[in-house]
Amino acid sequence: MHNYLSLKYYFITDFDTKNIDKQDKQTVLIFRNYSFKKIDENLILKIRNYCKKNKRIFFLSNNIKLAIKLNLDGVYIPSFNKSTKHLSYSFKKDFHILGSAHNLKEIKIKELQKINKIFLSSIFKRNKNFLGINRFKLLSKLTKKKIIALGGISKKNIKLIKLTKSFGFAGISYFE
Repeated sequence: MHNYLSLKYYFITDFDTKNIDKQDKQTVLIFRNYSFKKIDENLILKIRNYCKKNKRIFFLSNNIKLAIKLNLDGVYIPSFNKSTKHLSYSFKKDFHILGSAHNLKEIKIKELQKINKIFLSSIFKRNKNFLGINRFKLLSKLTKKKIIALGGISKKNIKLIKLTKSFGFAGISYFE
């Protein structure tokens, strides 16, 4: 049996070393760059160098070419990105592709994109994509990919993730 608490993914939107240093070394950082008009490569390089120095895994969200160019550990493809262009790229051996999905159709798209793990949301956060534990478990059985719980995870409900048999969890507020 796997340890569901050992795989943690923290979505960051800025480079705050104080908050990053609070996390354990196994927490993977995913930089979400949606609010920027232009991608700040220097900022991404700063984060990458900081992560390498501190032996942390670092992923970039929604920019596969840049993640490859900057020699990052991998990329995260959000549910709204349905492109398969990256299948023609060549990757280093240990480059990982993560993706998120909210329903069966998006799970199948992520499988076509050849991602390594699927972030399935929203398990706890009551929004338009709310699944709850039972629908989360049902959807996770419809793929052979490893599933990561996402959405509304807090210190209070973290133990409920054990019921889902997911391979980890991801979020923002849990880590802040």
